[in-house]
Amino acid sequence: KYTVLREPAPPKGTNMKNRRIICAIVIAAIIALPLFAGGSSETAQTGTAPSGARSVLVYITGVVAGSPTYQTLSDGALAFAAEHPDVSVRIYEAGYNQGEWESQLVSLVATGEYDLVLASNPSLPEICESVSARFPDQKFVITDAELEGNPNIRTYLFNQYEQCLYLGYLAGLVTESSMPGTNTSHKIGYIVAQEYPMLNNHMLTGFLDGARMVNPSITLDWRVIGNWYDANKAAELASSMMDAGCVVFTSTCGGAAAGMYKILGERGGYAVVQNTDDYAAAPGVIIGCGNLSQAALVDRILEEAYSGELEYGISTTLGAADGTLDFIADNPAYQSLPSDIRERFDAFMDDIRAGLVDYTVPPLYN
Repeated sequence: KYTVLREPAPPKGTNMKNRRIICAIVIAAIIALPLFAGGSSETAQTGTAPSGARSVLVYITGVVAGSPTYQTLSDGALAFAAEHPDVSVRIYEAGYNQGEWESQLVSLVATGEYDLVLASNPSLPEICESVSARFPDQKFVITDAELEGNPNIRTYLFNQYEQCLYLGYLAGLVTESSMPGTNTSHKIGYIVAQEYPMLNNHMLTGFLDGARMVNPSITLDWRVIGNWYDANKAAELASSMMDAGCVVFTSTCGGAAAGMYKILGERGGYAVVQNTDDYAAAPGVIIGCGNLSQAALVDRILEEAYSGELEYGISTTLGAADGTLDFIADNPAYQSLPSDIRERFDAFMDDIRAGLVDYTVPPLYN
């Protein structure tokens, strides 16, 4: 029913450490004490756990502000603590200097205060394996990542290929429609902050594969900003891409996406958004939003960890079939799309949830 014609994956590049996404959260357990590291900050705490109780450290590689991903993960941990009087939570922002992340984790783990570290970043398994080798009693849980075989590390991989696949399908439907601003270029756009394996091999590929289920002639124009905050650069790239024929975009570039939205609003373009309900960020521009239930996942992880039911050394892939990923269809922005587009996309999403769309997730690492 749905056919994918796939190009080779975009090049992975030469140095994975230089492409780590600013997207990680670390949760650690046992009494929270003041923590200080270069470029980092403590932003929130709840609960005063008695001696022998558990605490959770939410370690963010970046900052919470402006990141729905970090906000929902932090909120999930804080909500768990609010329901468990013997648990306290500390939010710790590590900053953007990737070279400091490992030394920060070493400093935190070396205190012996934390028996669980939970992170959300595709690049963190490598760092956590290194830290684990020095502190073999430390346990780690990392979401948005994949690693198997280490008895101290458990990972959960969000099927971002699948989410980008269905968002790409919607982008393809709009691109090939007669909606205002569309053209015959058969081209969609993707603006990114930087390259890393999940983006290159899952997200870019999934977005194009989904669009090609609508029309195999669709191509993908994708550009790199070089950071997660330069809205002016994102605006420049979006304008150039619209000149080249792109009308429907997505992005993985953090706060820089505001520049893209500005240009799309001025020039009549459209955007689909991953992971979060962001319709209000650009009314008239954002026509579809995926959803990632991270707060619920954090609650589940902490429940299983503290009940002793969490199994380490394995990786679990989460997607639409289990409800971790989905699409937010009840917003007026989506409902205002032409009925034929919504009917086709709604049917496609039903098939995605039911596992009826035939696709193969590319390897995360080449």
